[in-house]
Amino acid sequence: MAIEIITNFFHRIFNNLFNYKKHVKLGFYGPPNAGKTTLANRIAKDWTGEEIGTVSKVPHETREIQFKEKVDIKFDSKKATFKLIDTPGIATKIDYEDFLHFGLSTKEAKKRSKEATRGVIESIKWLDDMDAVVIVIDSHENPYNQVNVTIIGNLVARKIPVLIVGNKVDLKGADLKKIDSAFPEYDVVGISAKTGKNMEEFYEALFNLIKKVK
Repeated sequence: MAIEIITNFFHRIFNNLFNYKKHVKLGFYGPPNAGKTTLANRIAKDWTGEEIGTVSKVPHETREIQFKEKVDIKFDSKKATFKLIDTPGIATKIDYEDFLHFGLSTKEAKKRSKEATRGVIESIKWLDDMDAVVIVIDSHENPYNQVNVTIIGNLVARKIPVLIVGNKVDLKGADLKKIDSAFPEYDVVGISAKTGKNMEEFYEALFNLIKKVK
């Protein structure tokens, strides 16, 4: 009986020290073509065998909210169930002429531009439904820009926990130090969503992130 009491006591202590929400709505946000869908696909494929959406070199390939329900992730004896929410890329300006450079017709370009604009609006609206957010930044681009600052500002206002991912570190010219310097108050993890490089570090940071979820 004494052993059982002691065991239960330490079990409660352990749970309190490492307590985190077990069902998390996790959003992926960032500029177009940073790799949000690639990362969401990588996670979903790792744990469910299925991807969430398609990727393309053409900006704003993702123009509607897409998600994967009940993705059970286990890492280092920890487990949580996630709803992965992949959002359209945030942009301050969407010009249909930009799509013409990718071989789209004028009609297709204008259609994509309108859909992308609606997607940005939906992305911001969905922030209110997030428990935590992963901001995906291309580690070759200047991280301190209006889009990233706007996203983080909205998250801070809503008190939503944030993890910043510097993506595409497998490519020459990646610079995580710039991201660290731009956003020193946040955890930054460098990965390649395409190749799977450093995904263990990502999952470790992810479980640290959800400890902050209330």
